[in-house]
Amino acid sequence: MMKSSYRVTSDGIDTAAMLAEVGDAGAGGTTLFVGTTRNENEGRIVERLEYEAYEAMALEEMRRIGDEIARRWRVIAVCMVHKLGVVPIGQASVAVAVSAAHREEAFAACRYGIDTLKTTVPIWKKEFYRGGEHWVGPCHAHGVSGRG
Repeated sequence: MMKSSYRVTSDGIDTAAMLAEVGDAGAGGTTLFVGTTRNENEGRIVERLEYEAYEAMALEEMRRIGDEIARRWRVIAVCMVHKLGVVPIGQASVAVAVSAAHREEAFAACRYGIDTLKTTVPIWKKEFYRGGEHWVGPCHAHGVSGRG
């Protein structure tokens, strides 16, 4: 049975704690993806990002992603964390850690985890840049906020 942990938090993301959560004597490979706020996007100077979420649904969707990972790869553990609120330049907004007996499975499962999280979990990003701000992501591309 795969160990799993899913969180949305207004606190910082502790990647060392995440690696400890997925650690296991049977793991020959552990991957960690950390998404951070960068200082530029589409030619604009970014000042910060802010995230909002439908938390109960976000956690349920993260669990669904973890269930799919368990079906597709022989992984030992998965941990996903997304920060809510303000995320300054250089700080982590999202992280996914996966351990498996072999690196190929750890890499593939981690990539699937972050790619699917970014496209399906109801977390919305607002970009603040010099001269303006706007919502970023597929839920805002067509004037649909997705937020209640």
